[in-house]
Amino acid sequence: MSARPLDGLLVVALEQAVAAPLCSARLADAGARVIKIERAEGDFARFYDRVALGQSSYFVWLNRGKQSIVLDIKREADRALLHRMIARADVFVQNLAPGAAARAGFDPAALRARHPRLVVCSITGYGESGPYRDMKAYDLLIQAETGLASLTGPPEAPGRVGVSVSDIAAGLNAYAAILEALYARERTGMGAVLSVSLFDATAEWMAVPLLHHDFGGRAPTRQGLRHPSIAPYGAFVAADGKEIVIAIQNEREWARFCAEILGDAGLAADPRFADNPRRVANRTVLDAIVAGVFARAPREALGRRLAAAGIAFGNLNDVADFSRHPQLRRLAVPTPEGEVTVPAPPALVAERAPSGGVPAIGEHGEAIRREFAG
Repeated sequence: MSARPLDGLLVVALEQAVAAPLCSARLADAGARVIKIERAEGDFARFYDRVALGQSSYFVWLNRGKQSIVLDIKREADRALLHRMIARADVFVQNLAPGAAARAGFDPAALRARHPRLVVCSITGYGESGPYRDMKAYDLLIQAETGLASLTGPPEAPGRVGVSVSDIAAGLNAYAAILEALYARERTGMGAVLSVSLFDATAEWMAVPLLHHDFGGRAPTRQGLRHPSIAPYGAFVAADGKEIVIAIQNEREWARFCAEILGDAGLAADPRFADNPRRVANRTVLDAIVAGVFARAPREALGRRLAAAGIAFGNLNDVADFSRHPQLRRLAVPTPEGEVTVPAPPALVAERAPSGGVPAIGEHGEAIRREFAG
């Protein structure tokens, strides 16, 4: 196996839940040694559910390839041990409440001053300043506060995006920021103090709806499985009751869709549908036309016709369908209770070795204490 890009780097992660563990999991995948600091009771994400051989699906997903040590940083000896670990680390990641790390003696700016090459990354709900700084922040709360939930779901009611997108957005942004800081350190020899919040990460994803509101005078409305600003783009029911999603992106595709799928080439020039803004304005009529055609053929036959015409489409799958999807890549992860398969990391890197298994609470504590003994 070839060397991984972060081989030899040490990451100390004072983390729990989703955002910071996702960030450090990516660092572990890239070759870094990640030491996870847990409380005596463990990262509370260990106990969200018991579906993965009696273990939490969240924890198994986010903590492969890490070492675990239990520390009580209120105790002087454990606090001193953590300082010794950080002194030898390249990266320190923490997602305690704002100000909590500083109160415990691990102020990011002070750590960076003491260890100039250290990259410190703090992940919070709303950031290190501002009126919401001290608000408790979990994924659904951020989805609600940023307006994301108001755009999600059917027209009748707002909804939560079905996975923890705010946590994921923050974790991946933190990972990218750390990589940038490590790259800059190679040139300057200096580390960095980084801060990423769930709110900012989700807010950045809300750019298009916000621009529609601020400059267009009207935010998009909930459309369920329809696109708010492109038509036809949404789900339609086939003759066998299965749903298929189509997406028309330009006028060439629209003309081809009319001629080869709807069987009415003249429809492309109909004044109601002659360009995308007019199709969106007349979506109800247009969707009824498409639905009528799609209702006459089973989904598999529609898929073949759409593929032949070069029209983008996808099957509306449930999780059971996804589990059987021929394109799904899985990664086998060793855990204390046996092997669990999770979706493979999205970046394909030739000849890269897996990052390792999921640790039990404090599994590596004794060895780490000996290694970093004062």
